[in-house]
Amino acid sequence: MARGAQGLVRTAVVVRAGAAPLWWLGVLAAGVGLLPGGITGRRIGVMAGAVLFVVAALWVAYSRRKRYLKLTRGATRAGRHDVLQDRAVTVRNWRRGHRWWLLLGFLAAVAASFAVPAAGGMALAGAGAGLWLKAAWLGRRETGGDALVWLRVDWLGARAGAPVGKQVKGYRATGTAAGDAAPGGARRR
Repeated sequence: MARGAQGLVRTAVVVRAGAAPLWWLGVLAAGVGLLPGGITGRRIGVMAGAVLFVVAALWVAYSRRKRYLKLTRGATRAGRHDVLQDRAVTVRNWRRGHRWWLLLGFLAAVAASFAVPAAGGMALAGAGAGLWLKAAWLGRRETGGDALVWLRVDWLGARAGAPVGKQVKGYRATGTAAGDAAPGGARRR
């Protein structure tokens, strides 16, 4: 790498990386959770799960938006020697760093089904849906500002998943044609 160059990762891709595993593990846990009758019964469990789904999705989608906005507004232009990380590498690093947390979340959701059927799995799926909503919101901001938002790879932390953590001091911006991910972190078509 050239002197002063940094490895950069897309902010929206980091946010979106956890959406699919949380969603599918939540759906699976909710399905498994319907098998035992539970203490409350299936009907109450599913209704409680629906409420938890909505609350989790909204909480994840709207949390820390001020920090994202602050860092996005203060984004500086990326240098010509900065190295842009592929979307697939970012997703793989996030999932590797969080695999044990995902497994524990799935097991906790299944275990909660013995008390309140399907509720834990629906809450987990709601968190995944919230991450998709947050990534879509970031994509709209990127499209509106006509710039993709990146951050330094070494600021993500040990588990590669804190795009607005304390160690993140600022974002970098590129044109919308940079990298292999569309605004919002989805694959380019």
